Amino acid sequence: MSRRGWLLFFMTGLLWGIPYLFIKVAVDPDGGFSPAIVVCLRTAIGAAILLPWAIRQKTLGDAIRGIRYVAPYAVLEMIGPWILIGTAEQKISSGLAGLLVASVPIWATIFASLKGDKTVWQRKRLFGIAIGFVGLVLVVGIESIKGGSDPLSILMVLVASIAYAYAVMFVQSGLPGVSGVAINGVAMLITAIFYLPFTVAQWPSHHIDQSAIWSVVALGIFSSGIAFAIFFTLVDIIGVARASLVTYLNTAFAVVLGVIILGEPITTGIIIGLPLVLFGSYLASRKSEAKINA
Repeated sequence: MSRRGWLLFFMTGLLWGIPYLFIKVAVDPDGGFSPAIVVCLRTAIGAAILLPWAIRQKTLGDAIRGIRYVAPYAVLEMIGPWILIGTAEQKISSGLAGLLVASVPIWATIFASLKGDKTVWQRKRLFGIAIGFVGLVLVVGIESIKGGSDPLSILMVLVASIAYAYAVMFVQSGLPGVSGVAINGVAMLITAIFYLPFTVAQWPSHHIDQSAIWSVVALGIFSSGIAFAIFFTLVDIIGVARASLVTYLNTAFAVVLGVIILGEPITTGIIIGLPLVLFGSYLASRKSEAKINA
């Protein structure tokens, strides 16, 4: 990978690892917003960044014409997962949320097998799925029983992860070759409009902390807008398969930033589960060189 590729890879990992910290601050019940408001505001800001970019690329029309794929993608990638994660982070740590989302490659591999991808049955990939699931079971079990984390919140993040995995496969098969910037720009606009009535109805009457306001702004500008643009630039350089490995870097940033900035504990569940989930996800998403080059 070129120096520019590594820089974009690192930047994407940071920008998609830090949202869990921002979400945790933004949905603080004492001085933040409701999860629905956070989703609405971040996607409105993200759309304001990506849509002009897509217009400049002259790719917006393709995404609009493919609205029958983009709309369900918005539900699976943003409308559903982002409200689930935001709600969950009111009761679980940002690091744990990031760790659970690291299971996306495992779910994606399972969906790929259901769609007829025979490479899933390679020994390494099956071993990866098994290891990853063991890690998830340990994380969920230890965090729910010993770590004191809310089981329902953990389930919410896992459901969001499954939706993430299917969303990408769905839109890629339905709109091959269409710009990811355009697709996500339109999807964010749809999401912002969907949550607008909830935002009006739930607008807080209590004082909003400056940290919550700036967290929402940062979510919109960096994690919802710029991060997507950088990621798809990275995809153009190194391809989707290699670019997707940024998931592992995201998780590391999520856990580390939660510990350093928010003072979140490194629990037994994270210590045991993190390496298993990451290693399992890596093996599950990794095809043999022969299959990649075929």
